[in-house]
Amino acid sequence: MVKFLKTNKAVIILQGRFAGRKAVIVRPFDDGTRDRPYGHCLVAGVAKYPKKVIRKDSAKKTAKKSRVKAFVKLVNYNHIMPTRYTLDVDLKDVVSEDSLQSRDKKVTAAKEIKARFQERFKTGKNRWFFSKLRF
Repeated sequence: MVKFLKTNKAVIILQGRFAGRKAVIVRPFDDGTRDRPYGHCLVAGVAKYPKKVIRKDSAKKTAKKSRVKAFVKLVNYNHIMPTRYTLDVDLKDVVSEDSLQSRDKKVTAAKEIKARFQERFKTGKNRWFFSKLRF
């Protein structure tokens, strides 16, 4: 069978707290692991999307509106929907499965992801990924 859930593939989370949010696959686990014996993947996604920026806003207001909040999570393959998009942002060095073991490691990983996502948003690349999914 062809593996299409690869690293850097943009997906939409279907279940749970972040349902309807867009995420990117950091690392897939097709065969599962000892504690999760099913296909799952480590994803990093957008918890809060940036607001619409108007040209007449001040620089301070523009900076505040273009903030992104990120999340890191292990998700079952049944609870994600793959899209045709890919993100060429490298997150493997930032996030790993051991960064989810403790709260402070997870928070620091989410902050680093937030910085990379914000930099990506400000350059104007991957506009679809940073727009709210309306349904």
